[in-house]
Amino acid sequence: MKILSLVLCVAFAVASSCNNKQSTNISEEKPAEKYDLAKDTSVYSGQMKRFWLVHLMKGPNRNQDSASQVKIQAAHIANIVRLAKEGKIIMAGPIGVGELQGIFLMNCKDSTEVESFVKTDTAVITGRLIMKYYPWWCEKGKYIFK
Repeated sequence: MKILSLVLCVAFAVASSCNNKQSTNISEEKPAEKYDLAKDTSVYSGQMKRFWLVHLMKGPNRNQDSASQVKIQAAHIANIVRLAKEGKIIMAGPIGVGELQGIFLMNCKDSTEVESFVKTDTAVITGRLIMKYYPWWCEKGKYIFK
């Protein structure tokens, strides 16, 4: 019993000496500055930029033989590369979910320009794919596309 009492006294003394922090008076702390999203240029530029989201859907003419399919796909990829080099396609890639086969994110001034560029795609010309496009607004500088 004496050993237990001694152990408890030592433990109490150690615990008391470890908890020797000075208390901080909250009223003395400087109040936090209110966050203003409009002033934070690293997050919000206040300006929007319109891009175009193009859905490439299965078209009505998908009965080409395998050799023709390969040629159409090669021309489709070449067209994407060309438009990307011109800065018109920002991103492109396959989806393959149901009728949706792929997407483009395009940097064009209006829907007429979007149509004119997408209609140069062999997969669209042959009817293997059809396009649907939508304006997509994004904050300027929020995403950096290369």
